[in-house]
Amino acid sequence: MARVLIAGLIAMVIAVAVGPQFIAWLKRQSIGQQIREEGPAGHVVKAGTPTMGGLLILVAALAPALVVSLYTVPGITVILATFGCAVVGFADDYLKVRKRRSLGLNGRWKLVGLVVITAGVGWATTHVGYMDTEIYFPLVDVNIDLHWLYYPFLFLVIAGTSNGVNLTDGLDGLAAGTCAISLITLLAIALIDWIRSADEVANRSHEYLDLAIVAAALIGGVIGFLWFNAFPAEVFMGDTGSMALGGAIATLAILTETEVLLVFIGGVYLIEILSVMIQVASFKRTGKRVFLMAPIHHHFEMKAWSETKIMVRFWIVGAILCAIGFALYYRYYLRFQL
Repeated sequence: MARVLIAGLIAMVIAVAVGPQFIAWLKRQSIGQQIREEGPAGHVVKAGTPTMGGLLILVAALAPALVVSLYTVPGITVILATFGCAVVGFADDYLKVRKRRSLGLNGRWKLVGLVVITAGVGWATTHVGYMDTEIYFPLVDVNIDLHWLYYPFLFLVIAGTSNGVNLTDGLDGLAAGTCAISLITLLAIALIDWIRSADEVANRSHEYLDLAIVAAALIGGVIGFLWFNAFPAEVFMGDTGSMALGGAIATLAILTETEVLLVFIGGVYLIEILSVMIQVASFKRTGKRVFLMAPIHHHFEMKAWSETKIMVRFWIVGAILCAIGFALYYRYYLRFQL
């Protein structure tokens, strides 16, 4: 447990201590946010706000994680998946800044990057003793062996979560806060798995503890970043941060075998994705929009809700959904372990 606390605290201290100098460096390099012309009118004033703040989260979290890590396959897999998704996001941010536009990396290249990351995670799962290609569905209490379909399923989980967090990152503090809540839930799951397995399966105990260490480091990094990202934001995480956090959340869920619970633990990101899909489908079929603007957090902006009100209410919804996900884990999953 000490390793978990140390990783989280050090990550938070690094983020808070280094943040001002890092933000000043971004300003000197003119690494500012490019605002979409079709976005809310109130966002125009945010143009030029330093972006790529995800680099701060990444350094603050991964440095202590690597120092304290037990270097098990699951722990290293989460670290590498987080870093890989960050690279994809960084490429997107870099092109936006360099070309001074709101569009960055081509969608095809993002897809290629996520496929490579999924392949790596899929390879790692075959080298973890407690993993298989079965997916457990709570409520209906059924295990389904996906066989080769397990790997497309992993891609759906990783790509969906990373892009969901990316869509959520549209208001000050929104993505950082909801990600912290999701990561805290996954940390609790990993810790319970570690405690339950500690006296019975030594190797598995180390693996779960390593997952908890990485999750705690990410939480510390995100909370430290949120210190500067809360309204009015001094820095944005950019795709570098949102893709990295989405990849981390997805991989933690995969390696704790709670992928299905991402419907709740990552419920806010799912809502954001569905709002875009519904908006696009409705406009293509009927020429009418369901929401004033998508993703859905912009809909509430257009209804004159303040950014702080939207942020806090989304945090509350995220916390409720995560609580439901954790309750389902506690009710259904624990009896299948060990």
